[in-house]
Order: sequence, then structure tokens, then C-alpha cells
Amino acid sequence: MALFSAELFPTKLSFVVFISYMGLFINQGILVTASKSPDNSYSYNTVTVVLLTELLKLMAAVAIFVRDHSLAELLEESVKHKKVCLLYFIPAALYCLYNNLQFVNLSAYDPTTYYLLLQFRVVVTGVVFQVLFKKVLSRMQWLSLLVLTVGCVIKEVRHDVVTVSDADTSHASLLSYLDIHLLFIMLQVFSSCFAGVYNEFLLKDTGVEVHIMVANAFMYLNSILCNTLVLAARGQLVQAFQADSVMSIMRPGVLAIIANNAAIGIVTSLFLRNLNSILKTFASALELMFTAVLCWLIFGIPVDVYTAVAILIVSAATYLYAQNPVVNKAKTELTPTEREKNGTSLGTSLGSPRGSKLAQSV
Repeated sequence: MALFSAELFPTKLSFVVFISYMGLFINQGILVTASKSPDNSYSYNTVTVVLLTELLKLMAAVAIFVRDHSLAELLEESVKHKKVCLLYFIPAALYCLYNNLQFVNLSAYDPTTYYLLLQFRVVVTGVVFQVLFKKVLSRMQWLSLLVLTVGCVIKEVRHDVVTVSDADTSHASLLSYLDIHLLFIMLQVFSSCFAGVYNEFLLKDTGVEVHIMVANAFMYLNSILCNTLVLAARGQLVQAFQADSVMSIMRPGVLAIIANNAAIGIVTSLFLRNLNSILKTFASALELMFTAVLCWLIFGIPVDVYTAVAILIVSAATYLYAQNPVVNKAKTELTPTEREKNGTSLGTSLGSPRGSKLAQSV
């Protein structure tokens, strides 16, 4: 099977979405890194930036929807699918955590290392995907996931570790990663995995009848609520929108972060509707190659031997996966036989008759 086969990318749109997704995430890491102060802090309120990003996403989703429909139809869809709107609070809360931790972790790691460490989510995504969609991954798919994970962690072996003696090497290597930032990375990994797969489930199963931009609007409304609660919990709700705080955000670099992250939100929903969560992890891994080169050119961050080896292994894992990709269609795209099979398994896995009933009705 060719690397860019019809099974891997069933339509031209799916390939464009794949490339756009990678490009936007590469931009995000670089833009956030460029916005840091010399002491690796930020001169703006990062939670406010995330909140404004969600507001821009909401405006974009509504604008796209009303281009072909009306505001009355948007309201009608929202009322009709209000239960789905409530379900979107789960991925919205997880994405809120992920987006805010992004700033914290990029202040501690360079973009290449940051994206490498995030690849721990690959195997986690595979497990969650199997449980939620009842799709057992093949040996080749698991092999590619495991190879990808090895490639993503190999850069960090003995990296930035000060060796006192040969006897202390392993001890130093272990202690060098037992810090709060690794915990934050792990929180990002799990929030990304569960949010991505659950979002795909809503788009392709429970919320398959909802227009994708209405679904996006549900997500962003809940995200705005989550980020507002974060600001309130930190006692910054009023301060975040004072003149000085707003002016610190009204800079080209920060506005670019907001615009780029808003585009990521729209493209991610298209990615999950047209492709799947497993391929999304490989897109994230491929970003490593481009991020490493661009960070070397822009910030002077060297591409050491560990990074080079990791990139080669990630490339090999991606090729392995392309030989036998996961195909996860929306219910509306399934044949009657596939619908009946998937409806039974999903309904059973979620412990709810709604999954089976919905599958039989589309």
C-alpha cells in the first residue's frame, strides 16, 4: 500500500486537513516559544489567551454555519441537540486543561522536546480508541504505535543529564525527569488522549446527526465556561480584562497565537470527522521532524544525535502504520451490515441503548 493511499486518505479534503493540522500545530509551538520572555515566563495572561481563542473559535463556527443556514436554524439545532451540548463539556474541560498546560510546558521545554514527550499519548490513544470504538488494533498497528513511542522517548535517554560517575548514571537519569513539568506533560497526554477520542466518538456516534459546526459551537461554549471558571478560581477574572492585561495581548505575536490556535480547533474537528484519533497521533509525530528543523533555524536549538535517531524511528513507524491504517467511519457512512455491527458493540460498550438505537436509525 502506498504511503498516501486512498484507504489512508479517502478524499482530497482529508489529505488537506491532515497537512493543515500538522502545519498549524508546528506554528503553535514556534509562536508560543517566540512569545516567551528571556526568563521563560509570559508577559501576558495565558488563560485569557486561551479564553479569547475559544471565543474566536465560537465566532468562526457560527459564521461558517450561518453562511449556508440561518441563526434561527442554529438556535433550533442547539435546542434539538441540547443533550449533546452537555456531553461536550467533558472534552471541553479536558481541552481546557491541555491548552493551558501547553503554555506551562513550553516555558520549560523547547518545542522539539515538548512534542517528543507528548508522544507518550500514542499508546494511550490506542487503548482508549479500542475501548470506546470496539475496534481491535492489528499486530501491525500496535507494532507501529510501539515503534513510534520508542522513537519519541529515545531522544531523552541520557539527555541533559550530568553524570557524576558511572555508578550514579542511572540514578541521575531517573531523578532528572522526576519533576513537576513531567507531571504536567503526563496530564497533557491523558487529557489529549481522552478528549480526542471522546470528541471523535461524539462526532461519529452520539452526535453524528449534529452539523459539525454546531458541534464545534457546543465545544467552544463549554470551553469558554471552563476557562472562565479557571480565571475565577485563580482570582484573575476581573484583572484579566483590565486595560493593562488587554494591551499585553494586543500584540502581533500574541494575536497570531490566538488566531493559529483557533484554526487548530476548527481543523481538529474536521480531522476527527474525516479521519481518526490514531492517525491524529501520527500527524503529531510527523510534526517533530519539521519542528526540529525550524527550531534549529529560528531559535538555534541544535538537532543532536538523539533527535535525529528519534526522527528516523518515527518516520519508520509512520510508514509501518500506512501499510495497515485504522479506518473508523461515521455511522452515516456505514453500510447496513457495518451499522448493525457497530451499533451493537457501541451500545454495549457504553452501557446505553441509545448507541444501538441511533445506529439503527441512520
